[in-house]
Amino acid sequence: MQEDLIAIKGVNDGLLISLSTTESWQSVTDQLAARIDEKAEFYTGANITVELGERPVPKYELSSLKALLERRGLRLSLVRSESDTTQKSAESLDVPTENHVSAKRPQPVAQETASANPEETGTQGVLFRRTLRSGRMIHSGGHVIVFGDVNPGAKVIADGDIVVWGKLRGYVHAGAAGDESAIVCALEMSPSQLRIADYVVRSQPGRRKKIIPEVALVRGNQIVVESRD
Repeated sequence: MQEDLIAIKGVNDGLLISLSTTESWQSVTDQLAARIDEKAEFYTGANITVELGERPVPKYELSSLKALLERRGLRLSLVRSESDTTQKSAESLDVPTENHVSAKRPQPVAQETASANPEETGTQGVLFRRTLRSGRMIHSGGHVIVFGDVNPGAKVIADGDIVVWGKLRGYVHAGAAGDESAIVCALEMSPSQLRIADYVVRSQPGRRKKIIPEVALVRGNQIVVESRD
């Protein structure tokens, strides 16, 4: 894991934590927790300012960060962000915000307000670059791509599509906000339970396991699984 995903430095009223805006949220927060736990006594009781730049952070992700800090005796006292999405998330959690742009570089155009050709737009997602083991969960308001396996006991929940570049053996729920057009793809499809919107299907014990890419989607008011060989 890259050491530069996180930068921590002291400021007058506590600590300033700058988080990477390019890596997956899971990778960044995992490293943050590890860094704090290494020197728990040093950080305990500090007021934390988190700098997120242009990264759009939905409420559930910012809430998880706030809880991560609070479990370690830290207080999220300020969020620095140039993203409307992140600022609204912070306000809904009663966390003060500040639009901080470095004077050493020109102010970039915020992603949420930049004009673009509609054919070039996409949906925000999360890339998880390792196997998701039992007890772990990914929850995204967009799409989720897992570059590894999803083991039994692991969960992936997404408002959009779910793509597993490996073996899918855990629980997945695509279209969690009700999108019946969402799909689930995997190189090996053997989920303990698979949901798309309100539709549910479970693995059949006697089902022959195909070691070929498959996609699950809703068709005719039921989930069907098709091969992509």
